[in-house]
Amino acid sequence: MGTRGGGLYVGRRVAAVGAALLLALLVTVLALAALYGRCRQEAATPPPSPRAPGPAAPPPPAPAASSVRRLPRHLLPLHYDLELWPRVRPGQTGPFAFTGQVNITVRCLQDTDTAVLHSAGLRIRGAAAVRGPRSEPGAAVEVAGLRQEEADEVAVLELRGRLRAGHRYVLQLGFQGRLEEDLDGLFLTRYTDRGQSRMFIASQMEPTYARRVYPCFDEPAMKATFNIRIIHDPSYVALSNMPAIDVSEVKDENGSLWTVTTFNTSLKMSTYLTAFVICDFDYVTRTERGNEIRIWARKEAVKNGYVDYALNITGPIFSFLEDILNVSYPLPKTDLVALPDFGAGGMENWGLMIFQEASLMNLPSDKFTSRKAMIALIVSHELGHQWFGNLVTMNWWNDLWLNEGLASYFEYLGATFVEPKLSLDKIFYAHVVQPVLREDSEIARSLSESEDKIKGSFSLMSLFDNITYSKGASITWMLSGFLTEKLFIRALTSYLKEFSFSNANQDDLWTHIQMVVDAQDEVQLPAPVKQIMDSWTCQNGFPVLTLNLTTGTIRQEQFFNKNNRKRTDSYNNTWIVPISWMRNGSSQPLTWLDKSSKMFPEMQVSESEHDWILLNVNLSGYYRVNYDQLNLKRLARLLENDPKAIPAVSRFQLIDDVFALADFGYVPIETALELTKYLAREDELFIWNVVLLNLIPDNLESTLKNHEVYPLLKVLFVKMLMLWKMTILLKCIWKNSWQQRAGWASKTVWTCHLNCMLSGGTTLSTSKNGDLLLENPLSN
Repeated sequence: MGTRGGGLYVGRRVAAVGAALLLALLVTVLALAALYGRCRQEAATPPPSPRAPGPAAPPPPAPAASSVRRLPRHLLPLHYDLELWPRVRPGQTGPFAFTGQVNITVRCLQDTDTAVLHSAGLRIRGAAAVRGPRSEPGAAVEVAGLRQEEADEVAVLELRGRLRAGHRYVLQLGFQGRLEEDLDGLFLTRYTDRGQSRMFIASQMEPTYARRVYPCFDEPAMKATFNIRIIHDPSYVALSNMPAIDVSEVKDENGSLWTVTTFNTSLKMSTYLTAFVICDFDYVTRTERGNEIRIWARKEAVKNGYVDYALNITGPIFSFLEDILNVSYPLPKTDLVALPDFGAGGMENWGLMIFQEASLMNLPSDKFTSRKAMIALIVSHELGHQWFGNLVTMNWWNDLWLNEGLASYFEYLGATFVEPKLSLDKIFYAHVVQPVLREDSEIARSLSESEDKIKGSFSLMSLFDNITYSKGASITWMLSGFLTEKLFIRALTSYLKEFSFSNANQDDLWTHIQMVVDAQDEVQLPAPVKQIMDSWTCQNGFPVLTLNLTTGTIRQEQFFNKNNRKRTDSYNNTWIVPISWMRNGSSQPLTWLDKSSKMFPEMQVSESEHDWILLNVNLSGYYRVNYDQLNLKRLARLLENDPKAIPAVSRFQLIDDVFALADFGYVPIETALELTKYLAREDELFIWNVVLLNLIPDNLESTLKNHEVYPLLKVLFVKMLMLWKMTILLKCIWKNSWQQRAGWASKTVWTCHLNCMLSGGTTLSTSKNGDLLLENPLSN
């Protein structure tokens, strides 16, 4: 084959050999970069506790195939007297078990001859009893039988008499269960500290694992108070939600001595927040506004100061949240426990928060690092739950976002309060909004589901996802933006005070926001708060706004992948959209799109190249924007001449939006590449990260995001973008990275291109017939 335009065609076999050599070189470079980054990370990371040898943990129980059985509302729990006795001694090899006794005071709301409560994987010991009514001393209702329905995870007490509405009774049950190493319910884990094999016992109750530890009314709206006592080996310390008020001794049936730790009466709370830890950890402590804060960890970790940073920020975040919300933290103490093995990053149990070690530890010699930022974010999230989730809890799991979305929002406010070096808007958009926008376009579920959709335990667990956490936080951010933070916080304070120690649904939140809006005249909304917000929480996905500058018309539709659309697909959702916008660098008053299409005469532009419009300034709304070609050309030219004329977050948004639009078939890839020409003048790392995310396959992204590699990448991309014949090659890279995400083709194109740019030589692309084309971009 001959030459064309200064290029040389070569056969596939020859090109493949050369490409393989280049690929090998790149893989080596990337492996070294990754190894270097890993070595730096390990050098800056406190050593984790190795797991001690022991039997492998059993696999977690399979999700129940049947529906989640809601308990009848005949009985309302008021108080639990709970005793737990894990039969574990140091050095014991297993199997392990625990026993217990629970006495539950209930109020009968409707006459009934059965008592139904949750129990899963437990064996009832002895005879169950029902005492009462409490108004008649010594009275009892005979239990005819007890039936455990494992599929529905309930225990049914069948009674010979009836419980009468308006009276109080006490349900008494002894129980025992297996103590597994599966990180759910009450579990045991082995680890090594100072070269010695040790073990601890801890709990994880959310969402429905409390029923595996003790018989209970295991629904979030069935709140009660708790008196807890734990019997344990004397060499361990026991922790629970409240402070210990007594430590005594007891002998078992063999005459062996055990320690009994009794805790103060808890506040009214849901069963999923009850917590227990039995360990031989050490702690560091400080007091903040009367709140005793202790951070517990392995003795070696405490001695080396690995949890000092977490201790230093916990109190200030508590105070920040108390001040901003104007609601005091109601407990006298807070324990944070760093476990060598834990299934979640953190768990917000009231008064006894539990974390993975990595979520709380760093080297005390470190200056500000990404690890400190991560610790600040995780601690702040769990502290936010002390108000959103613990003080006020969602009625049912379908509104889980009221817990997790609001806690995720305040997570970033609290973290940036204690670490001002963090840029709130940049990290929020890069780590919350942008990732969930990518995910939300592919997931067919709304933020708030109807209760009847939450049926199986699998669907319940699936709610703990980025939609609940990050979309919830993003919607909250948008809400705070168009209300103003002052009104939003005022509404949250009212909501928290109204539903303290109780439960709420999202309509309750909308009601309190509406009350605050109605009491002032500064902020005017186009519709009731419920109507606005339900359009975001009760519908799948999110909109894309398309702006026509000639007519000033904005049209909205659900953002979806047009490349994969089927004829039967329906995308008819409409949102009430707050539009923050800018014209020629000047911010304009907030406006609203409350129908599928609307004309905004103020957004019509002149023929001047310097007349441009920017929507969704600083990504204040949860949507994407699609501009017409006229505005895109003007924005691209503006970026090349003066990139700082557009705020950094909006530059981030422009690039991410246009690549997402190209990927989903709204615009050609050339349109996206046009907006990258200015990158020679871009100095914001988080914007370069989003460029890499859109241009590089997933398997290379984590390595190439390394801060150490960033200067080299910037040189590489600047050089790349200065070459006038790069469009065809970048199109090939883009197609492979978005559509294939793996395989020889994308690696070869990227490898040959990268090698070429580093050396300043030729590039490799493909011809129409599939041959590989080696080009010298400077030859013409």
